[in-house]
Formats: sequence, structure tokens, C-alpha cells
Amino acid sequence: MAQRTDRTVLVLLFDDVQSLDVSGPVEVFTGAALYAGDPGGACRIRTASLDGRPVRTSSRLTLVPDHSLADAPVPHTLLVPGGKGTRHPDPRMTDWLRENAPRAERIVSVCTGAILLAAAGLLDGRRATTHWAYCERLARDHPAVEVDPEPIFVRDGNVATSAGVTAGIDLALALVEEDLGRDAALTVARHLVVFLRRPGNQAQFSAQLSVQTARREPLREVQQWITEHPDDDLSVESLSARARLSPRHFARAFQAETGSTPGKYVERVRLEHARRLLEDTSDGVEEISRACGYGTPEAMRRAFVRTLGSAPAEYRRRFSTAPITH
Repeated sequence: MAQRTDRTVLVLLFDDVQSLDVSGPVEVFTGAALYAGDPGGACRIRTASLDGRPVRTSSRLTLVPDHSLADAPVPHTLLVPGGKGTRHPDPRMTDWLRENAPRAERIVSVCTGAILLAAAGLLDGRRATTHWAYCERLARDHPAVEVDPEPIFVRDGNVATSAGVTAGIDLALALVEEDLGRDAALTVARHLVVFLRRPGNQAQFSAQLSVQTARREPLREVQQWITEHPDDDLSVESLSARARLSPRHFARAFQAETGSTPGKYVERVRLEHARRLLEDTSDGVEEISRACGYGTPEAMRRAFVRTLGSAPAEYRRRFSTAPITH
């Protein structure tokens, strides 16, 4: 590989790559370069395929790389996208990653790009994520990797892995904020008309999508009630009465049909509702804690720290889009 260029982003290309895994982060890094006033230097983007030949994406677009991998510059950030082409990768590509990726300051994957990193041994002993549909495969095929299927992206040292497609944009924005500051990341996000609000430990699914919809009508009605009334009495006893079942029968049936206990489902709904209020309103923390069924700010704080690793006030500071008046 050629002489290193500071802040260069090198994107690995291969046939059947997911085009948005490439273009999403590239647009973010390009916007960061424009913000920095150095479009040809500070965040310069380079692409490389195995032999320097054009590749066809999974959506049949043709991408023409700047380099072959052998001639590519040593980057500050190496970006490995995902797509169908990660299912049976060319061994030469994983060999190249094994030998050369550690020379980059930062290694980043989007979606199933994590599978390529794992195949090269770059995720051994690390916590990582990928698209929810491939987390089980990643964990099964690479037991040395600590796979976390929940977050949209994970940072472990100088290696960052993200979930499917748009999560790559979230991760890229987080890296821009790290490199150039929050104002830069906000400017890029506004230009791309996306929100700078999703933390890495945000779940890949909302509470409603992370579980199955119950088959039986009474249980579906209870799921809807929980979503619409997070501040109500959502104990098993109260919910089972609404479903006209005994508490024991209700708890068993709810878990069997949704894949989640009633308590965990209620916890997710309340946390998600609290996060939306912190992001979108200027309501005080005490008011939000009552509106979401926590009762006290301290109960809500414990739930945030346990699940998101930050207190409500810190979460609001980082991700709110509303003016704070309280």
C-alpha cells in the first residue's frame, strides 16, 4: 500500500455490494470535507476493489474504483460495506483485510461488512453488531466475536460496526462529530435531511417492531394499550384483567406470542416514549417521567443508565432538537 494520507477514507468495493452502504457514509464524509473547507484533503474519499476493476452493486449500479487494493493508500478510516457479496467473499479480499486493515487508524463496517471483518479475524475478542438478520450467523460462525444484536452501531477501540444501511449514516455522523465537532455533524445531517439524534446504543427496532404481534385479539389489544398509555398501571395484574385472562395465563401467553415478557415490553415502550419526549419537546424531566409511567425522575434515570448508558439530561443534551426551557 502507498504512503498514508491523513483523514483519507478508503472504501472497499466488491461485486454485489449494497450501494447505500457505500453512498450513505461517503455522502457524510464528503459533506464533512466541504464543511472543513478542504474537499480534496481532510476527508478525502478513495475507493478500491480487489483488482481495480468496476463492480456491480446488488441494485445493478456500476461503481468504478480509484485503485486496486494493492495500490490503495493507507487510510485513516477503512470502510467495509455489506451486501450479498459478503456471503461468499473472495479469499484474497479477506487476506488483504487481515494484513492491511490493522494499519488504518479506524476500521468501520456497515451491515454485513462485519462478516468480512470477522472472517479476517479483526473482530476477535471485540464487541460488534451487524444487520439484525445476520447477527445469529455472525455469532455462530465466529464465536470469538461478542455479537450484540441490539444497537445500531458499536464502538470497540478503533473498530466500529453498524447495522443495516442507514445505520451506516448514523455511524458516519458520529465519526464526523468525533473528528470535527458537533456543529460539523449537525451541518452535514441537515444538508442530508437526516436527524443527528440516534445514539449508537439505540435499538435496531422500535419496541413495537422488536417483538412479534400477538395472534389473539385480546393480546394485540393489550399491546396497543401499552403503547398508547405508557403512564397507566401496566402491571401484569392490570394487563391480564384487560385481556380477560388470569395473570399467570396472560404472562405465559404474552411471551409465547410476542417473544417478550410483559415487563420487558412495557420497559421498552416506556423508554422509547421517554426518549421521543426528550428529543422532540422541552418538557421537564419530572414531567416526562410521570408521562411515561416512571413516577419519579430517579426511576427514569436508572432505566436510562441501565439501557442507554447515559442519564436523561445527557441524552437530551446530545440528541434533542427542541429548545430547552426547563
